[in-house]
Amino acid sequence: MREPTTRQRPRPARDRLPTGGPELLSLLARLLRRPRRGDRRLPLLWLVRAAGAGDVAGLLRRFVGQGTGRRVPHAVLDPATRPGADDIPAVLRELHRQLSLEAFGTARLRFRHYPLADWLMHQTLADGVDAADSGRAALVRRLRDRRGRRSAEEPPVTGESGFGTALQVLLWLLRRAVPSAVFRVAVSGRVPLVGRHYRWFMRQQYLAPRQSVTFLGFAERLTAGWRDGEQPAQVDKLLLHAFLEDLRQAYRRRFWRPGDWRRTAYPVLLLDGVAVSTVGHTLVRLLNDVRNETGRNDPLLVVAVADEPPPELPATRALREADEAYEEWAEALPETRRLRRAAAWLVVLRLAQGDVVPPPGVTPRALVAPDPPWWSRRFLPAAVVLVLLLAAGAWADRRWAPDCHPSPTGQVRVQMVDGECVGYSDSAGQLFNSDPGQERLRAVQRRIFAQNRAAEEVWRRSEHRRPYLTLVYLGSLTGNRTRADEESYVSEREELEGMATAQYALLKESAAADGAALLHIVVANGGRQMRHAGRAVTMLEGLARDDPTLLGVVGLVESRTSTAAALRELNRVGLPVLAPTLSADRMDENSSLYLQMSAPNSDQARMLEAYARQVLKVTEAHVYHTTGEGSSLADDLYVSTLVDGLRERFGDRLTRLDEWRTGRRLTQECGYPGVLVFAGRWSEFDGFLRALKECGANPPRHLLADDSVNRYMANPGLRASAPGNLPVTYVSKAALATCGALRAAQARRDDARGTFLGWVRADDLLEPPRCRDDAGPPVGERVSLAYDASMMMVRALESLAARLRHADTGRRWEPRAVNPAGVHAEVLRQNAAGGYPGVAGVVRYAPDSGEPVAKRIALLRVAEVPDVDAEPVEVYHCGAADGPPDPACRPA
Repeated sequence: MREPTTRQRPRPARDRLPTGGPELLSLLARLLRRPRRGDRRLPLLWLVRAAGAGDVAGLLRRFVGQGTGRRVPHAVLDPATRPGADDIPAVLRELHRQLSLEAFGTARLRFRHYPLADWLMHQTLADGVDAADSGRAALVRRLRDRRGRRSAEEPPVTGESGFGTALQVLLWLLRRAVPSAVFRVAVSGRVPLVGRHYRWFMRQQYLAPRQSVTFLGFAERLTAGWRDGEQPAQVDKLLLHAFLEDLRQAYRRRFWRPGDWRRTAYPVLLLDGVAVSTVGHTLVRLLNDVRNETGRNDPLLVVAVADEPPPELPATRALREADEAYEEWAEALPETRRLRRAAAWLVVLRLAQGDVVPPPGVTPRALVAPDPPWWSRRFLPAAVVLVLLLAAGAWADRRWAPDCHPSPTGQVRVQMVDGECVGYSDSAGQLFNSDPGQERLRAVQRRIFAQNRAAEEVWRRSEHRRPYLTLVYLGSLTGNRTRADEESYVSEREELEGMATAQYALLKESAAADGAALLHIVVANGGRQMRHAGRAVTMLEGLARDDPTLLGVVGLVESRTSTAAALRELNRVGLPVLAPTLSADRMDENSSLYLQMSAPNSDQARMLEAYARQVLKVTEAHVYHTTGEGSSLADDLYVSTLVDGLRERFGDRLTRLDEWRTGRRLTQECGYPGVLVFAGRWSEFDGFLRALKECGANPPRHLLADDSVNRYMANPGLRASAPGNLPVTYVSKAALATCGALRAAQARRDDARGTFLGWVRADDLLEPPRCRDDAGPPVGERVSLAYDASMMMVRALESLAARLRHADTGRRWEPRAVNPAGVHAEVLRQNAAGGYPGVAGVVRYAPDSGEPVAKRIALLRVAEVPDVDAEPVEVYHCGAADGPPDPACRPA
């Protein structure tokens, strides 16, 4: 039975049975009604009746036994009439007899495991066995007869003719040989789907069944005489476990068997007159132990009525607190059952007189099992088939959509999750995001997929000599609300463009350059705010098993708890992650294979404070943070660590730290002379500017913004409609890769940046080309960061390939010669020699850290946000562009 993973709550009124009785009956009605989906855990209810509380057991018998039609399956036992506490088999036998009756208005409960165990306990092998037979042979014969083999006394078919002889042989085969062979196969436990109940006995845990090797040996140990050498408690637990297993199977729900859904009420066992150290108390204790030790739930509700609480849990709760007691028990159950507490399943309630005796003139209704779903009834089997077909169609509609479906070509695996197409693709047969206005995002995917085919062709023509690797881009490619003319995925599109640029550069290598790698890119979508990244990683795990060329992941665009969880999963899978823009502090703690291309938030906070103090000559600061739609500060690691860094850097000079939400006014900041810092998500920055527009001619003097605002500034459509003409200074992680900086680098013969500029200007790569001398859009800072991340992995693979085949340069490349962890180690080895000379600045890592050291970051300023044509101006920076580390910060 499926275990609920969340805390149980009382069902709404429409799911409760109208009882009209006292609180005890209302509680039982709620517990006995089976949910339409899943199953609830059922406690062992121990009712302590107070003096004068009335005939509790009698009321319960009437409650469950007087209904007409569909009744709750129930058994009533009075163990007080059974002296001693060692008669568990007899109690279970009576319980089995009562629950097996076809008297509850539905198909009777069928038992297979318990009757076999009980039957074995009644077999005696020491007496009554022929001298020529062994005890094992007698047991085999009886077991075979129990399966329904023809009695040995039945007269055989005789005949003088050949036909009679043939018929006799045929009947012998049908009645003796075939059943005997089937029985032998069944008890062997080696053939699936045959003899499952025999196999169950060998897989359960009581009486050490593995010591018997075969089921027949185990069965022999249960027979009279042989059983004397076993522990009685273990025998009792085996019987009880078998009984509960039959109930579990009877209450399974299988979609191909509508009858399974007709069981709408749990069976209940009523134990009256239970006293400590009697068989009733022993049964309750054994139920608790079996549930703990097997780790299995079962559908049996036990109600024990006693005059005193059990010694395992002497504390009692009043019946009026039953709901609260049940919820507390359900919440604590996973821990208490793991610790195998003696009272893990017990809920002890104290009954007062009013809890049992109905009010004057009120007669409680009998508890009737709810009607089953209409589709599970016995009429119209064809309707069931139709429902299944419709359900299959609905499932396919939820799983896929016209723009989210498996492709017959390429590596594509996708699934609809909360209306978003989550998964991965390396083929134009599946493009992520069909929203209006996202043509450039789809265009770069087409470019990557076309270059994938080109890389495969070049690799084939090189006779597989060139190193070949696959990188996955994992980002948020769906989920934003957009206008039809608004490009809302600029950052993700830029990162894909950076990877496409790296792929393009490798394709331009000479055909004879066997040491130059080829790059294959898989595009993966983790959904809005990376909420479904875990689902995407699960799909990528299968891809990593099947494709030995898959060596790493680039992307993960937002630092959130869902992103951290995805990092942990990728670390478990063994895939390195190179994150172009993630900057939350300590993200590397989630993966030993994580490398960050951008400076951490602690560096960003340090730069903002230094700029305010050194350049603006102000010390006081007001900070407002946002976390985005449907998120919180605890979930948003980027914002929370940035706020912590600002609080630490400014200290007492931080005179206001507050959360800003859409619609909140900011008139208190009008004319503020200190620094006003926006430490939030770019999606709220437009509303933040609108709130400051109220200041009119008296705006705050110094508005600083974090690097998330770079996503806003990179979106011409958003900037053009920005409210007001406020100047904004914001953080940039790649100021060295702006068009102006790249042109200056090319003029001074900076080969790495000059070559990168040539690629992004090419006519056959990005749409449109970037940084043209005459016109054209800017390159976008995330292009260079994703390019650097991809090329770091490529250069590491090329270095490993050169060492692996340095004596035989013409050898074919074997993808399994390297693994993802090895490539990650090679990245760090190369980095230790002086850092990687990236386009966005040199990248260095400290030992045992995935965060770069003294990575170049800058502050860019725009005089007016809506002025899209004006290129931002660098006013301040920290870190070094090239060469040795330079942690100092200075004006540009």
